[in-house]
Amino acid sequence: MGAFLDRIDIRNPSLNAIISMRDRDELLGEADLCDVELSKGASRGWMHGFPHAVKDLAETKGLRTTRGSPLFADWVPDVDALHVSRIRAAGVIVIGKTNVPEFGLGSHTFNEVFGATTNPYDTSRVAGGSSGGAAVALATRMLPVADGSDYMGSLRNPAGWCNVIGFRPSLGRVPSFPSLDAYSGLCATDGPMGRRVIDVAMLFGTQAGWDPRVPFAVNGVVDEFQSIARATEVLGGDLSGVRVGWLRDLDGHLATEPGILETCESALQRMEDAGAVIEPVSLEVDLDALWTSWIHWRHASCASTYGSLLRHESTAAKIKPEVRWEVESGLALSATDLKRAASIRTAYYASIVSLYRSAGGSFDVLALPTAQVWPFDVAMRWPNEVNGRQMDTYHRWMECTVYATYAGLPAISMPAGFSSAGLPCGVQLVGGPLGDVALLRVAAAYETTIDELAVGNA
Repeated sequence: MGAFLDRIDIRNPSLNAIISMRDRDELLGEADLCDVELSKGASRGWMHGFPHAVKDLAETKGLRTTRGSPLFADWVPDVDALHVSRIRAAGVIVIGKTNVPEFGLGSHTFNEVFGATTNPYDTSRVAGGSSGGAAVALATRMLPVADGSDYMGSLRNPAGWCNVIGFRPSLGRVPSFPSLDAYSGLCATDGPMGRRVIDVAMLFGTQAGWDPRVPFAVNGVVDEFQSIARATEVLGGDLSGVRVGWLRDLDGHLATEPGILETCESALQRMEDAGAVIEPVSLEVDLDALWTSWIHWRHASCASTYGSLLRHESTAAKIKPEVRWEVESGLALSATDLKRAASIRTAYYASIVSLYRSAGGSFDVLALPTAQVWPFDVAMRWPNEVNGRQMDTYHRWMECTVYATYAGLPAISMPAGFSSAGLPCGVQLVGGPLGDVALLRVAAAYETTIDELAVGNA
């Protein structure tokens, strides 16, 4: 505990990754208690005594949860979120929270409560989001593992930009509770981050599992990751015969900055050298219609979640313009718009699932860039232009993350390489339906192709 707190004292002031820190003496006292328990042969779990900071979107009993919003700057929940309670039960000592964008919206971690989190490889650049604080804390070894959440790449984008690993589980694997709406969203999920695949897998095994209070929770637990010995066995193996469908930039549909695709292709070449089969593949869907469907779905979700905050100017004035735009756009949608969005989403699911071997297709995983741009200047809110193409929304440059989210598929961001300026880039591997374990197995095999010194070492 002392070593991690010392590390935080050194690195956090310039990075602003961990917030709402608890008192050092209290934390050392709790660590002492964990030592006493170990001396008596007792362990709370595989995370016994781990210092852990929870993403600031998740409720933490007795610890401030601001959601990056001035409206919640002093809110202290009286319950833990479900996945937080599971992490605590595995033995962690919660030391604080990790910084997020306001309400987790936007892949740039800044807010008016705590300010901006910066990239550990270049503090003039962004760290990504919304799990930006978590990714930075991992990359700089201020935390051993981290939790996060993902709607539009929030576990994947910051992992790629901080050279760590972010895993978005299949929808329903990590149930969310409490929730005001358990039915209409069906896009967001909590999940793990780490510097090694086995760390990510173990935390996933802790977070995952059925809960009767969550209607779309996947039945059972992930038995493969209930012990380190079993996880090590399951994650063994190589890439021989693994078939990877390279979606690239979706035949030019995605605007990407120079060097992104080439860095990802270098990562895929390493996979091919290790025995994988890499083939280009296209999505046989109307990508423009799919984006419209997605954006309508997101607008509606934001409107139902944050709409009440816009009813009074006293609260509306404290909300960032991107949130207001999402809400106002959602309130303008009709029932027909939402029905059409659902129909397009349904057809898209059938189309993408047909590509996987498990459904009679050709591939074990699909691959995409984790982000379409390199980490940009921290003073920018978002890139309004990518490689000569104007971005029509504040998140269009993150469209590459939508394709896993909208189908509810598991996806993992793995370190791919660096730009000539030394900025990290991630490659996104997307597994088949409920193929979390198989995807993590492929990720672990890919991990062996990465330079040992290049991962999580900022």
